[in-house]
Amino acid sequence: MEITAHTAVQLRITEDEFELIKQKLGRTPNFTELCAFSGMWSEHCSYKNSIKWLKTLPRDGKKMLVKAGEENAGLMDIGEGYGVVFKIESHNHPSAIEPFQGAATGVGGINRDIFTMGARPIASLNSLRFGNLQDPKTQHLLGGVVHGIGHYGNCFGVPTVGGELYFEECYHTNPLVNAMSVGIVKAGKTVSAIALGKGNPVFFVGSATGKDGIGGASFASAEITADSVEELPAVQVGDPFQEKKLLEACLEVIETGGVVGMQDMGAAGIICSTAEMSAKGQVGMRIDLDKVPTRQQNMKAWELLLSESQERMLMVVEKGREADVLAVFEKWDLSCSNIGEVTDDGLLNFYMHGELEASLPAYELVLGGGAPVYNRDYSAPAYLAKVNAFDMQTVADTSNLQETVKAMVQLPNIASKRWVYTQYDSMVGAANTSTNAPSDAAVVLAKGTGKALAMTVDCNSKYVFADPEKGAMIAVAEAARNIVCSGGEPIGVTNCLNFGNPYDPEVYYQFVKSVEGMGAACRKFNTPVTGGNVSFYNQNPDGPVFPTPTIGMVGIVEDMKNRMTLDFKNEGDVIVLLGQQRNDIGSSEYLNKLKGVAFSPAPYFDLEEEFQLQQLVTSLIKTKAIKSAHDISEGGLIVTLLESAFFNHKGFNVSSNNTDLRKDAYWLGEAQSRVVVSCANDQVAAIEKLANTFGIATTTIGKVTANEIVVDNENWGSITNWKNEYDTAIEKKL
Repeated sequence: MEITAHTAVQLRITEDEFELIKQKLGRTPNFTELCAFSGMWSEHCSYKNSIKWLKTLPRDGKKMLVKAGEENAGLMDIGEGYGVVFKIESHNHPSAIEPFQGAATGVGGINRDIFTMGARPIASLNSLRFGNLQDPKTQHLLGGVVHGIGHYGNCFGVPTVGGELYFEECYHTNPLVNAMSVGIVKAGKTVSAIALGKGNPVFFVGSATGKDGIGGASFASAEITADSVEELPAVQVGDPFQEKKLLEACLEVIETGGVVGMQDMGAAGIICSTAEMSAKGQVGMRIDLDKVPTRQQNMKAWELLLSESQERMLMVVEKGREADVLAVFEKWDLSCSNIGEVTDDGLLNFYMHGELEASLPAYELVLGGGAPVYNRDYSAPAYLAKVNAFDMQTVADTSNLQETVKAMVQLPNIASKRWVYTQYDSMVGAANTSTNAPSDAAVVLAKGTGKALAMTVDCNSKYVFADPEKGAMIAVAEAARNIVCSGGEPIGVTNCLNFGNPYDPEVYYQFVKSVEGMGAACRKFNTPVTGGNVSFYNQNPDGPVFPTPTIGMVGIVEDMKNRMTLDFKNEGDVIVLLGQQRNDIGSSEYLNKLKGVAFSPAPYFDLEEEFQLQQLVTSLIKTKAIKSAHDISEGGLIVTLLESAFFNHKGFNVSSNNTDLRKDAYWLGEAQSRVVVSCANDQVAAIEKLANTFGIATTTIGKVTANEIVVDNENWGSITNWKNEYDTAIEKKL
């Protein structure tokens, strides 16, 4: 077969890239080799349109144990001889086509990134975005994705402890499914994704290879279209029970001391694992593809290279230790095949039945090596003129606050997500402390350390749409605020950057400004970016999705005595607002969903003010001055109060204190850097005094009651009735 530029374009390689490949090889590649470049130079694997800006993020910190992007996941020191391993990744495109398997394999893949480093996963989180909840397509996607996450996580035995769920029209065709996993590992027990030692055998372990997932990396680097259903082979099929065995076997084989390096076969399959491990070790490999276990007959070399079949690992073993490794995998009834060996020439030579099928320099295939790096033009989106033209005075204030709030608590973005989370096992492993004691972040015991980990995923994409730089800052700030309000200290970030087509200058502007905002906030909170994922080409027929830079953050709870929950505790406790109320309804759920305003500025945010607020909350928790803490986010102050009241079925009596602010801004505005706390009456003065040292305003707004809600002297009835409306809102729409 003659290989031409036309062939390359069919494989999603540009004509310029095809010429570059010929230069690097000194010849025209054959079809198998071109397929390898297609997978490795896809956006999903090479980050060719993003790496320039990703390198500007803060990537160093005193607790970091590996450099950002060096391994399959971030690794940070949590003390007591342990490290935390964590990462978030997208599985958007597969989930759009086959929601159950797309989401399930997203969970499987992110967990493999954790245990391939030698860590045991202890918690999963997710960030999900769909279109209009009442649309049949959305309901199909939502049902499939939630079922897929629940099925895989429950069977695999790792609790799903937190997440977020949003519904916006822009995600109608292209939902976002971002999965995060967190694990812990003892010092000295980590394994690197590296190949070393000429003559060391290369083992393929785990499930047999099939044709599912072929071209998945390239598929993830393309727009979803009406014809995408024809690309079902690009969606992988998962087996959580097989992955559970693989987890235990991998952790056990590490204990033998015979493992040199290990990497999971995720995006781009065998070609990616062999290339990245070899390039990192500055070595090559000879691989006999006919020795790869298959579940379909007569698979071609390029199919074997690019298959993304799940539950597979590539492992380099110290020569002479083969029997030790084989014994472990035989014990766990898992396939373990010697498919090749490490060489010292930097080449990946792939053979089939003794015939050379492809010869490729590992370095030229990978990110940080020969993969292209682009610097795209960008320009401010035209719609920002509409955002900046917004005049709050053109929007009538709410005339009936109670009725407005009743409508608010039933909005899908505000209402309880219990229909979703009850399908997840949150308690398996008995380390999750949050199921029966809710807090702004999930808190999971790090067994063996005497500590706990606080973890969260956060992003309000409406804010980022309105102001990409500020919106990304807010995403980082809210994640840190959630951890602080739970009694933790934020230590590091992983991100999943979901955007439209990077070749669109307006989309690329959103990306660049988001990265800049994220970087500024991460520096302020001393939370370096340990790694993550970029997902471009998230489009629907009407245009790109909202820019959605999802932040996954981990913090340390040094002493569980300082763990803080969000629920009101006792009747008569005083409710104090920390932070300044603002005459601001910008980009709020209230303004967008109830008033129908699509374009408005991001809510008020000041980075220094946010930092001081978080320092204050930390001090209040450590001095035992407060009984609960809950940050103000979607839905504003009134929704925060309701959420704090729901768990213990407590009510509250609160007042706006004759403020000059608009009623909707006071109760429903989403200005940042505000936290609601409750305390004993004798602690109010101490809170006010300490807040003053941080320059943070405090307002005593009311008290916790037995059951009834009273707002500005108006009786809103029983908290029980409000909780029922809140809990059942999503279920009623399905």
